[in-house]
Amino acid sequence: MNFENAKLVYLGSCIILGLIILAPSLFTFYSFPEGERFSELWLLGSNNLIESGVVDILERESYSLSLGVFNNMKDLKFYKVDVKFRNPSEPLPDNVAGLPSPLESVFEYYFFSRNNETWEDEFRFSFEDILFEDNIFRISRLSINDRDIKVDKIVLWDEKSNGFYCQFFFELWIYDSTISDFQFHNRFVSIWLNLTQLM
Repeated sequence: MNFENAKLVYLGSCIILGLIILAPSLFTFYSFPEGERFSELWLLGSNNLIESGVVDILERESYSLSLGVFNNMKDLKFYKVDVKFRNPSEPLPDNVAGLPSPLESVFEYYFFSRNNETWEDEFRFSFEDILFEDNIFRISRLSINDRDIKVDKIVLWDEKSNGFYCQFFFELWIYDSTISDFQFHNRFVSIWLNLTQLM
């Protein structure tokens, strides 16, 4: 090996050794992309299976669903799930505009979740006070997770679906420390309830 080649090998070794020594400090100033941040929201029926989309309701029968959220937001998050109850003429959230439904919540869940952590809880409900009169269902009271919830919901005959239908839907919210409040996370799931057998 001649002197010129030896100088190049020595210089290259110094540069590589310098990078190895400085690497830990360089990573404090540069962070690699973390990947996509997202949350998942789901609703499962009995035996943790996806429901068909419609539950046939019987008065004073109790029904149970499993509500779940998976946090992949890369850090600890404070979540809220708003449970809302609607008839078919009332608005759902607007996914395109990222807006929640203007309907009031009938029940809420609050919880913290670490990154890559799954939160699950039971959603039990029953219809406690339903009146059928003049081809209209009037729902005055629900039971949700053993809490008595007053509602005033009218359900009309749906000619297209040939029945009386209402719906629970679950909106996912996330706490935003910059505004010190919860913000709609643009995710929701729902389940239709068929009241026709109560006639």
